[in-house]
Amino acid sequence: NTKSSRRRNYLFRRYIWLVETVYSSGRITFEEIANKWKRSSLNNGTSLVLRTFHNHRAAIEELFGIRILCNRTNGNHYYIDNEDALKTGGMESWLLNTFSVSNAIQETRNLSDRVILEDIPSGNRFLTSFVEMMKENSKCTIEYQNFNSCQSRMLTISPYCLKLFRRRWYVLALENDSEELRIYSLDRMKSVTPSMDTFDYPLNFSPQAYFYHSFGIMHYVAAKPEYVEIKVQGVKRNYIRMLPLHHSQKELVLESEYSIFQYYISPTYDFCQELLSHGKEIEVLSPSWFRHQIAETISVMNDFYK
Repeated sequence: NTKSSRRRNYLFRRYIWLVETVYSSGRITFEEIANKWKRSSLNNGTSLVLRTFHNHRAAIEELFGIRILCNRTNGNHYYIDNEDALKTGGMESWLLNTFSVSNAIQETRNLSDRVILEDIPSGNRFLTSFVEMMKENSKCTIEYQNFNSCQSRMLTISPYCLKLFRRRWYVLALENDSEELRIYSLDRMKSVTPSMDTFDYPLNFSPQAYFYHSFGIMHYVAAKPEYVEIKVQGVKRNYIRMLPLHHSQKELVLESEYSIFQYYISPTYDFCQELLSHGKEIEVLSPSWFRHQIAETISVMNDFYK
């Protein structure tokens, strides 16, 4: 319900506040953390007691894999044991970057109109519910409506993992009557009802490996990864270098006017759309079938403007 959802969101904000406080301090005592909490707008007039602090530490490690440990020499200082995880672009890093900014804005209300963020509508209603369900490996029933359907349908799913892509949250899940994993957008869900039934999450399943050759959220068994080469013109190369389109990106050729980048990727629809979004600054060189597919799309677009 709405009340429990607000409670979960509030706890998440407290967890992230604690992570950010310890992370930014490097080493910090509980007394120093408690004093910072007194000055935080999140405290709602309450003090941070040691028992609550330890409960938060345990929840943070269980939910996010971030370990806050204590160095008992020279004053019992707390620190993040695996802080490298916060620097490598994983879930921990995303959480810290996203919620730390949000918390900072809450702390300083007079700056709220000077920091402009992208809205993620699908994260408001069901995100924390899915995190809780994945924690318990609980099944759920969702009312789901595709964009290409005029009616919704009820589905019972087993949520495997969450993925954020293009301002939308998605859940990768197994339908009860199917052996094939499917992707569902949270913003197309009308309702989510947790079940008392649980499922066995495969110990050998890796979400990172599942999407390893994907650009976004599309994963087709038939779409085998292959080498894709693109020619990038002028200044656009700098943007591609600083924010690679895919982790497999390699710059093969560097000329005065252009560069050629190579990827080992499944060239699915969403990757095609990404390349087209860069207009004339990117040209697909290979494979030939993918180049032809891009050319056909451009031809159809060109006809719109005749």
